[in-house]
Amino acid sequence: MLIGIPALLGPELLAILRAMGHGDEIALVDGNYPAEEQANRLVRADGHHLIPMLDAILSVLPVDDVVPEALFRASVRGDPSLADPVHHEIEVLCAKRAPGRKVVALAGADFYARVRAAHAIVATSEPRLYANIIIRKGVIHPPETTRQ
Repeated sequence: MLIGIPALLGPELLAILRAMGHGDEIALVDGNYPAEEQANRLVRADGHHLIPMLDAILSVLPVDDVVPEALFRASVRGDPSLADPVHHEIEVLCAKRAPGRKVVALAGADFYARVRAAHAIVATSEPRLYANIIIRKGVIHPPETTRQ
C-alpha cells in the first residue's frame, strides 16, 4: 500500500502506467472483451468493475492535452451514435478527472484496431457490454519558475 495511490492500482499496473510515454495509449475493457488475444501487455483486474478502475487510473495518469482527442470509448453494436448508461458514467468521470477533454465514440472496427495498438490493456470484470475506454497519456508539465 502507498499513500495517495488507490489500492486498485497494483504493482504491475503502476509499473506500466509509469513506463508509458507521452502519446502511449492504455485500454480498459469489460469482462467480455478478447483482451488476452489483443494485448501487447495485459493486466488482469479480475473482480473489479470499469468505473472504479478508470477513476483510479485517471487519478495518477495525465490525459494528453496536446491532441484534440485523447479519450475514446466503444460504441453500442459498433454505432458511434448509440450510447449505453455506462458510456454516460464514463463521460461524467472523465469530465471530472480530465476537464475539457471529450470522450469520443469510435465505430467497432476502429475501436478494436486502436486497442490492438495500445501500449497495454487492463481487463476488468465489468459485466456491462461495450464498457471499454482508451486513454492517451499526456505529460506532467514542470512547475513554473520565476526568473531572478
